[in-house]
Amino acid sequence: MSEEVLIVLSTFADAETARQAARALVEEKLAACANLVPQIESIYRWQGKVETSAEVLVIFKTTHGRYQQFEQRLRALHPYQVPEIVALPVACGFDPYLNWVVENCTT
Repeated sequence: MSEEVLIVLSTFADAETARQAARALVEEKLAACANLVPQIESIYRWQGKVETSAEVLVIFKTTHGRYQQFEQRLRALHPYQVPEIVALPVACGFDPYLNWVVENCTT
């Protein structure tokens, strides 16, 4: 079951925008869950300069089968020109939880 589940990371400029995107993706069954981690500091290079900003990290749980739709919808909801969307495969996990993720991403 673990090979079906993905953890997807994405950062947002503020909690309300992150919350709205997370809620939409969960309501549409493109993600089973989204955790908002407020008050992270990001240091990155953008348009030739090193920038620092406060952001909110969202940790999504989805499946390989829903990933393409998930990414397309997240890109539509995201205000950034180039949003962070990084999917990580789950190597191992508690089977009942992984089953729950799969069940909640099924249409």
